[in-house]
Amino acid sequence: MRRRLLPIGLAAVSVAAGAFAAVDPTPAVPAASSEEFAPPLVPVLSPRRVPGAFSAAIADARLRADLDAALAGTPRSCLVVSRHGTRVHQVRADDRLVPASNLKILTGLAVLEKLGAHSRLTTDVRTAAPLRDGVLHGDLWLVGGGDPLLGTAEYAASLRNQPQLYTPLEQLADRIKAAGVTAVVGAVRGDESRYDTQRYIPTWRPTYIVDAEVGPASALTVNDGYAQWRPRHVAATAPATHAAGMLATLLQQRGVAVAGGAGEGRQPDGTRSLATLDSAPMREVVGQMLRESDNLTAELLVKELGVRFAREGSTAAGLRVLRETVAAEGLPADHVVTVDGSGLDRGDRASCTAILAALEKTGPESPIGTGMPVAARDGTLAQRFTGHPAAGRLRAKTGSLAGVTGLSGWLDSLAFAFLANDVPREAVGRTLQENVAAVLARYPDAPPPEELAPR
Repeated sequence: MRRRLLPIGLAAVSVAAGAFAAVDPTPAVPAASSEEFAPPLVPVLSPRRVPGAFSAAIADARLRADLDAALAGTPRSCLVVSRHGTRVHQVRADDRLVPASNLKILTGLAVLEKLGAHSRLTTDVRTAAPLRDGVLHGDLWLVGGGDPLLGTAEYAASLRNQPQLYTPLEQLADRIKAAGVTAVVGAVRGDESRYDTQRYIPTWRPTYIVDAEVGPASALTVNDGYAQWRPRHVAATAPATHAAGMLATLLQQRGVAVAGGAGEGRQPDGTRSLATLDSAPMREVVGQMLRESDNLTAELLVKELGVRFAREGSTAAGLRVLRETVAAEGLPADHVVTVDGSGLDRGDRASCTAILAALEKTGPESPIGTGMPVAARDGTLAQRFTGHPAAGRLRAKTGSLAGVTGLSGWLDSLAFAFLANDVPREAVGRTLQENVAAVLARYPDAPPPEELAPR
């Protein structure tokens, strides 16, 4: 259907009039007769006299109309779109809605701002026992540093999207052997005392645990806290003991005997370090959290905020730091309610204004921007938007819970945040995401300036 340019043209007349209202410095010339000049084909005050502004006005008007049409019938939704920091359109922008995993954008911003893009989390192997002729006469302590990606090659290879970022526990076993250990008389014991031992948020739906949406939280987590992942995921009942047992197995595979098996506890005073293993830089850890929508990574990073800046490795302490950081960065903190860091809890709230502000604060070239999945290419969008006009162009964080959908990020020059609640089915939520992205992908949908300029 052809679109009418007249209403937009009239709106742009004032722009053209302003352009010609300036004083003309050209010297006056005698008036010409009607025979010397024909009347202009385009009136002086026509919007065609400013074709660039006229084209942009058409594009913006079409974008607004098409987005309103895409959201028709979804009253519990919000949407904000900006271009180079200027708002192009907004619908109920300040409504506080359940954000689902779009909350991870705010978590990532706080983590990068407080911990720094280049910081790392360190797993340490320590002992207080003497080492004589390769034999360690006592226990080996595996001390968790909160690395959410500590795991084994076998587990990493089992994950859907490849390749996966992880911190190889095998390297730590290699380093222990390289330190001269050939046998451990005692046990390998896990120390998770950096954080508290609350494994899950009490108000989460039990299905999140049953369906392996998130593993048990611990400062010493190996393989996302799963003791088994084939044919189904089974969470370790004691994550620290499980991690110690995994390390003991890897040592034995390398010819290092472990007589005492595995256990857990707090390391004694007077230990010394035998080997350490650093995580990837924080910018990559946050990128993995966003790209794969990793719930456990989000929860552990919140607890790390608590340890570093509130002296308590708990979710509550970490969320206080998160909210303080949001406010300090000039974002509308009163638009945000956090019960967790991952967005799994239905008590979380955020507005599209707050999410867009976080995106604009960081930018598409930041660790937040480059960490987002790309449509039809990787992460949670690897199998999405195939054959869609946004394929390869959309870089955005998805969000999905029962009745909740969200999509926020960048598409070419546009930054946007979209949330919808009370969505009847997941398929409807995906269609809403795709319809919004299709409108954004058409922008700028307008005749080019050269077609609108006076002829």
